[in-house]
Amino acid sequence: MSEKSRLQQIKDELNQLDINPTFFARKEIRELPNILSADEKIVYLVEGRNKTTKHHIVLVGTDRRLIFIDKEFMYGLKVEDYSYDKVASIQYETSFMLASIDVNVSGDVVEIDGVGKYEAELFCEKVRNFMSRPKEFAQQKSEPTILDQLEQLGRLKESGVLTEDEFIEQKKKLLEQL
Repeated sequence: MSEKSRLQQIKDELNQLDINPTFFARKEIRELPNILSADEKIVYLVEGRNKTTKHHIVLVGTDRRLIFIDKEFMYGLKVEDYSYDKVASIQYETSFMLASIDVNVSGDVVEIDGVGKYEAELFCEKVRNFMSRPKEFAQQKSEPTILDQLEQLGRLKESGVLTEDEFIEQKKKLLEQL
């Protein structure tokens, strides 16, 4: 998959999750095809400001890990990622209009402020779900659904690996499992 089509796929995922990044997150969003693996799914994404560096950052929760992305013109790209079992705690604190998120990873606390109140709460909830059940999510990922298998068959047919007859035969077998 080309980087451009992967970027579009990521934008589509964000749209399905009802996440609308601001203009300020465009640099980090453009880096996601280089950071995420091809089959890694975004669970939620928030943007804010790193309390220490004062840089605008994007915090991404995927089905595998938690990723901090900071891309600044003068400083280049900084990516930190942590598996959910390394996240000791995540909490948010709200003020009048915005919220802050504190993530305790590997004995270090990363503080992000300027996050929307609703987005901070939802992000922390989704990350906590992965923190509490990492093995369950890993098992779900390892077993492809029938829909996943049908999509794979379609790709194999499109690329010429399967003939029309082979495709129909395999599709029929999968549909019988439903």
